[in-house]
Amino acid sequence: MTSTVSRSGAVAADPMVPRTFTLLSTHADTRDTFTLELEPTDGVRLEFRAGQFTMLSAFGIGEVPISISGSPIEDGPLIHTIRSVGGVSNAIVTSAPGTQLGVRGPFGTSWDVTDAKGGDVVIITGGIGLAPLRPAILELLAERDQYNRVVLLYGARTPEDILFGDEMRKWADRLGMTVEVTVDNGPHGWKGRVGFVTQLISRASFDPAQTIALVCGPEVMMRASANELRQRGVPAGKIRLSMERNMKCGIGLCGHCQLREHFICADGPILTYEVLAPLMQKWEL
Repeated sequence: MTSTVSRSGAVAADPMVPRTFTLLSTHADTRDTFTLELEPTDGVRLEFRAGQFTMLSAFGIGEVPISISGSPIEDGPLIHTIRSVGGVSNAIVTSAPGTQLGVRGPFGTSWDVTDAKGGDVVIITGGIGLAPLRPAILELLAERDQYNRVVLLYGARTPEDILFGDEMRKWADRLGMTVEVTVDNGPHGWKGRVGFVTQLISRASFDPAQTIALVCGPEVMMRASANELRQRGVPAGKIRLSMERNMKCGIGLCGHCQLREHFICADGPILTYEVLAPLMQKWEL
């Protein structure tokens, strides 16, 4: 097992051994999604890039891969946004403040938004898919003047499932981002848009030749979004998708995340549509 080197030059510990973090707080975002703030017990900040993930563990129960949802450029707690869908994730989100949790990582590739400077950025996501994109958005907005149009297209199942609603309003009202929100099912009294998030792409304002697109969500939604972007003229190599699927060990050893010749936790989770297009068309690959 090889060690890794952080941006500061420090040699990291064995990636199979979790560091201990203390849970500072848990905030309920929606009925099944929670944001956790964690503090390293050794006082050393976890450095990461937007789009990377950690293996987060409840000791004695198990671990799950969770993308980091905090800012990669600001000091502060390590932030994860988690949907409670199983035994491990439920144990994590129901832990009391002061509980010690394990963190391995960070792992994986990043959104790499800096090479979009001078052009447009289009972000397409749905549901909890906004959480892995939040670090990239915060990085973009911290240097808003370095980019032209920044567009966020977000979809949720219902208005109650909208994630980071207050923050999205701040991004739109005060930080110069175009934000469009739609829901699959709008109850009586809902005054917003109803429909799939992919339907927003054709009406969004951006220059396809100067655009980098960041897409995160269910594979069927990402495939449809990528097809719409290609029809608008965005090159496949400038469409980046997050393929967080079946990751288990975080370092490409167990094989759970294999996608033909790629191991998503090692080669991804961020890959271009140029790489993924032939693979996403294969049934049960």
